[in-house]
Amino acid sequence: MSDPASQRIWVVDDDRSVRFVLSTALRDAGYQVDGFDSAGAALTALRDRPAPDLLFTDVRMPGEDGLVLLDKLKAAHPQLPVIVMSAYTDVASTAGAFRGGAHEFLSKPFDLDDAVALAARALPDEGASTPTPASVPGTPQLIGDTPAMRALFRAIGRLAQAPLSVLVNGETGTGKELVARALHQESPRARAPFVALNTAAIPAELLESELFGHEAGAFTGAAKRHIGRFEQANGGTLFLDEIGDMPLPLQTRLLRVLAENEFFRVGGRELIRVDVRVVAATHQDLEALVEQGRFRADLLHRLDVVRLHLPPLRDRRADVAQLADNFLAMAARKLDTPPKRLSAKALEVLRAYDWPGNVRELENVCWRLAALTVTDLISADDVEAALSRGTRRSAGAGIGEGADWDAHLSEWARQRLGAGAEGLHAEARERFDKALLEVALQFTQGRRAEAAARLGVGRNTVTRKLGPGRRRR
Repeated sequence: MSDPASQRIWVVDDDRSVRFVLSTALRDAGYQVDGFDSAGAALTALRDRPAPDLLFTDVRMPGEDGLVLLDKLKAAHPQLPVIVMSAYTDVASTAGAFRGGAHEFLSKPFDLDDAVALAARALPDEGASTPTPASVPGTPQLIGDTPAMRALFRAIGRLAQAPLSVLVNGETGTGKELVARALHQESPRARAPFVALNTAAIPAELLESELFGHEAGAFTGAAKRHIGRFEQANGGTLFLDEIGDMPLPLQTRLLRVLAENEFFRVGGRELIRVDVRVVAATHQDLEALVEQGRFRADLLHRLDVVRLHLPPLRDRRADVAQLADNFLAMAARKLDTPPKRLSAKALEVLRAYDWPGNVRELENVCWRLAALTVTDLISADDVEAALSRGTRRSAGAGIGEGADWDAHLSEWARQRLGAGAEGLHAEARERFDKALLEVALQFTQGRRAEAAARLGVGRNTVTRKLGPGRRRR
């Protein structure tokens, strides 16, 4: 192994404090270190001196940014390991770095000991591996700044260009399809189709035709040829959600396609060849299903070349504020209403909730708040009400399904009276009126006159009971 004193590292960052502390830590570890305040200064130095053994660069700097510097360095010195630093640790940022050939992505703020250890691994005599890229433009997108999400973004960044099957594991509602889309959008397949199929949502007898297509007359009702999802995704990515629910006979066919890249349509004789990257997802324990004989072990091994885990929202509560702000902004644009803001106490309630439905549940709650909150500032009471409505809907049958809502009202009254409450009639009437009016406004997209007509009350009643804060239509 080479002596650190013989190895040269350059640090490029317009932030003098970052440049100083990182350079000092690397010098203390025995390396020769030079610092530069811009990409231009580093490129100028390259004309007069040999290239360093390793280079750290920030992304956002005046003039040419770190990704431009990365491109120019890789063009002139393709073997030079470059570590990209940034405080912006989303999929798009990591993807740009890895796509340009970065060795690693270092999130700011970082631990100096970790940075020095990363330098030791990245230098040529340590034989470090070179990663690859990913990102997610557009909406919806993966959002988060917690360590678990940063690690996920870096993993997506590396895997996007690798032609490997990926298994995404996580609870329902965590955003597994968003991971698959990110892997596709930042891959060389990005211009080809991204096709998604929830295998649990298709009846077993139709799933084979959905995947592989069928010829006219293949079965009763097959009036014409149908092109399946594998053919639709040719050249691109096929996302198979809830793969654990796939019937065993179909697992055998899927295994052959993954191994041979070819198949027959149902009722067909023409051999179809495809080039498809498969990303599968599940919330189930596939190893347990294998032990129970419900999932093929060889198929699991074929799908599980690389596994990415999406953490549940309760394990990354620090991301709730950023996610909620994003969903509220999306809802405001869609509903054409002024954007709503969360009060500090409202945010506390959101962060304290366990989110059994994960990010999807948070999104639904935010849309409910955007549509029904009468003021621009969302209070803790608004959040509590939105959460309780969602819990009641998911916990039992709806009114239309025969639920005995007056029994629930009786139980509520019994509990309140037992707690010593007074003025119960007025409280119940107020809550009853508000619930009816809010649901009617939801159905009419905020149009008060139409909501009043649907309920059989005057428009002034709607205004008086909900207040004037809601935008009129």
